Amino acid sequence: MAKTPTCPPAFFDTLEAMQNPYKNRVKSVDHLPVATPENAVDDYQYASEFIFSYRGSPDTFNTYRREIEHFLHWCWIVRHDSLISVGREHIEEFIDFSRSPPKSWISPVNAPRFILSMGERRPNPEWRPYTSTTVIDGGEYTLSQSSLQSLLGVLSSFFNYLIQEEYIKSNPIAQLRQKSKFVRKHQGQSKVRRLSPLQWDYTLSVTEKMASEDPLVHERSLFIMQALFALYLRISELVVTPRWEPQMGHFQPDTEGNWWFLTVGKGNKEREVSVSDAMLEALKRYRKSRGLSALPSSGEATCLIHKTRGKGGISSTRQIRSIVQTCFDNAATAMRRDGFSDDADRLADATVHWLRHTGISEDVKHRPREHVRDDAGHGSSAITDRYIDVERAERHASARSKVIK
Repeated sequence: MAKTPTCPPAFFDTLEAMQNPYKNRVKSVDHLPVATPENAVDDYQYASEFIFSYRGSPDTFNTYRREIEHFLHWCWIVRHDSLISVGREHIEEFIDFSRSPPKSWISPVNAPRFILSMGERRPNPEWRPYTSTTVIDGGEYTLSQSSLQSLLGVLSSFFNYLIQEEYIKSNPIAQLRQKSKFVRKHQGQSKVRRLSPLQWDYTLSVTEKMASEDPLVHERSLFIMQALFALYLRISELVVTPRWEPQMGHFQPDTEGNWWFLTVGKGNKEREVSVSDAMLEALKRYRKSRGLSALPSSGEATCLIHKTRGKGGISSTRQIRSIVQTCFDNAATAMRRDGFSDDADRLADATVHWLRHTGISEDVKHRPREHVRDDAGHGSSAITDRYIDVERAERHASARSKVIK
């Protein structure tokens, strides 16, 4: 097999910059600085159409773009062949490759996919297909079980799409034998990744201190942390997207004076989230820091999460992640200072989504699960049940007194 290149380029642009492939059909792939196989133009056209069809949800778009791009990288750059020649055995080869991609394909940081050069968007040479923070410490990239399941699910949908378009004849994922050797089944309830009460207390208190010392910058940080926790929001529900623009007016009272927050979440589903008294006070503080009235008026179009500079709301999830990460980092520093080094080290693994998980996990201890389910936008109570630790705690309590001798 030929030597893999040291710098595979990004094949597909961001949601905001990607052109409609149905209106602007692919005539050439010369803009991609790689050797391409026969049928590359058709491969790229169908892949672009498939990815673009998921533009209704930024998170889904990014997931599908990532998995399809990884696969197309492998087909073209490693196998030197087109999508139309992929069989079951090639999927197994790709899974093995995905578990251990070349180190030159991995970066410890997220870099922009494309950069503006001489008036044109060109692939960023600093970008890499795979990202792993462990690379900094000499660790190795690992493909988690959830990532592997995502990969297989996306590819299966992609192949079904290609069958419908009569580009291929069969779905190699469906033909894959013994999928269980790749995807492990888990007995019982899967563990929800969330902050401990101590980690959340430190994170919140540190962020409150940041807001007091530099309100111009960090009152926004504090509100973001509070909204992600108390309203169970996903990061995509705080940013401006083509389908939704979070506004102050989306906080609204009903006829009985109860406040709700209207949002559009996963699957482009609109839902109302009940707003607690504490969250309402957080909103008042945030609005006061922006020179606004205590509570929003009906239909108020003021952006919810404002940009640092310029007008309008934040449209980049990367910027929200950076804000949250700063709060986590400062909390970890404070925890180490106070002697909680192990908790600080575990906080290093936390992501933005852990705040949603943490908020749900705390509330389901005290609120009816159906209420939490509807506020979280879960499709069923079974999903909400994952956050209930009572049975697990009872199981461990009953085992604590077991003796060996």
